Amino acid sequence: MDKKTAEKTVTAEKKVKAADTFASGNAAPAAKAAKPAAAKAKPKAKPAVNAAAAGKPAVKTAAKAETAPRVKILFAAAEAFPFCGTGGLGEVAGSLPKAVNKDKGFDVRVMVPYYKDLIPAEFSSKFKFLTSFNVQLSWRSLYCGIFEYDYEGVKYYFLDNEYYFKRNALYGFYDDGERFAFFSRAAVEALYLINFIPDILHAHDWQAALIPVYYKLYYMHNRAGYGKIKTVFTIHNIEYQGKYGRETIEDLFGISKQELHSLEYGGCINLCKAAMDYSDAVTTVSPTYAKELMSPAFSYGLSEIVKWNANKLTGILNGIDYTGYDPRTDDALFVKYSPDTFPEKAGNKTGLQKMLGLTVDPDIPMIAVVTRLVAHKGMDLLKQVVHDILKQNVQIVLLGKGDADYEGYFTYVERNYEKKFKAVIAFNRDMSRKFYGAADMFLMPSRTEPCGLAQMIACRYGTLPIVRETGGLYDSIQDCNSENMGNGFTFSRYDAEDLAGAISRALLMYNNNRAVWDALAARIMRIDFSWENSAKSYKDFYKGLL
Repeated sequence: MDKKTAEKTVTAEKKVKAADTFASGNAAPAAKAAKPAAAKAKPKAKPAVNAAAAGKPAVKTAAKAETAPRVKILFAAAEAFPFCGTGGLGEVAGSLPKAVNKDKGFDVRVMVPYYKDLIPAEFSSKFKFLTSFNVQLSWRSLYCGIFEYDYEGVKYYFLDNEYYFKRNALYGFYDDGERFAFFSRAAVEALYLINFIPDILHAHDWQAALIPVYYKLYYMHNRAGYGKIKTVFTIHNIEYQGKYGRETIEDLFGISKQELHSLEYGGCINLCKAAMDYSDAVTTVSPTYAKELMSPAFSYGLSEIVKWNANKLTGILNGIDYTGYDPRTDDALFVKYSPDTFPEKAGNKTGLQKMLGLTVDPDIPMIAVVTRLVAHKGMDLLKQVVHDILKQNVQIVLLGKGDADYEGYFTYVERNYEKKFKAVIAFNRDMSRKFYGAADMFLMPSRTEPCGLAQMIACRYGTLPIVRETGGLYDSIQDCNSENMGNGFTFSRYDAEDLAGAISRALLMYNNNRAVWDALAARIMRIDFSWENSAKSYKDFYKGLL
């Protein structure tokens, strides 16, 4: 952190020049992809040895390969589905370990807080208590219990402290910094107690950002068996960085003031910045988002830190749970269907039209919006174009909560277009699935979108995405030029006129060539956005790190 300015500038320039080589992706067919660069090149295979000539039976070589040690990885995250979660982080922590563990060469486990009032009893009643210990966080000596649960091929550990985690929500409390500092310190301390010293300790988002910091400062050289652990930090959304006053470093986080320079940025402690600097590798949730983070327009003040760490940054596109999101088996749908029975999808549209009080007509094109009602999700653009769109023969259904201004505005629009527009101001998983199944088009005009899962889910349900070319939307959706190319409709500028143009092109194809539309919609249902693709990229990444 104290390098000479000239030396630092030269090094930073080299890193910036190499920036375009770090992004890796796993975009599905008809999507863009980049080759991983963070992973080390595999060594050339040695020539095969003739077992007989060497005087050794070949069976011994096979047995030796079978007993090769598994790569041990521990995820540390603030949430993980199906136990607890609010969005993409929970999806990743709940799905990626399961996909990686299908390869018997890996043993991925997950550690999360034990939210006693939030985790469903169907799970918590089966938790096994392992042990308890005290966590030293500054002047505080705090109880921590460890519970264990095996679920779908993954071992989960739940860290218990009722004062911090027995609450009615995951986040949003005045002491979130202290809560997750406790979680981070406890996670590193607990490794020897669970008898699992990982090869890689993988921390997710700002809530776990102190894990690589605590590890490097207090455990790497001071705890037997801890010395060879590699640390990875994943940025799911850089907007949330964990910022706290400089004066909290000792009392709140239990870190000496002598280390303030390594945690401080922009006049305050920045946990996301510290994690990037302390980790051995940094990942984010799509190749394009990794590149975008080097721009001040996307990085919320951390572009220079991202550039400084460009040589250890990798972007890997997330996936979706193909078992959980399957229109052939989804009980939330009015009518189940598949690519081979695509015409039956129309029954979901008429079912939703009846439920919401819209005009019932399977031929009216329907656009769905399922999102948080905030500006960076493109709601300001939708607000500008919604009246012009509704002048056409089209219906729009919107589901979400967010800023009061947007909630109020779209409720007002509903009152003016009762048979054409419906705003459901709620977070409702069952209703969201009905929207995916019923709609013909799915709108995501985001200003920024680190990865995005909704556009992949929409494809799974044969609902063509209309997206802005940013982050994971760019990596997963390619503009349609015909029924044989692309899997959605895209626009590049963050501009209301461009959004309206993309919607118009989609409506034109739907209204003028329905056979082409239906063939395209059925085809995108077969695109593989599953976690297996992401898992392959992550396995290569992990192997390259060791």
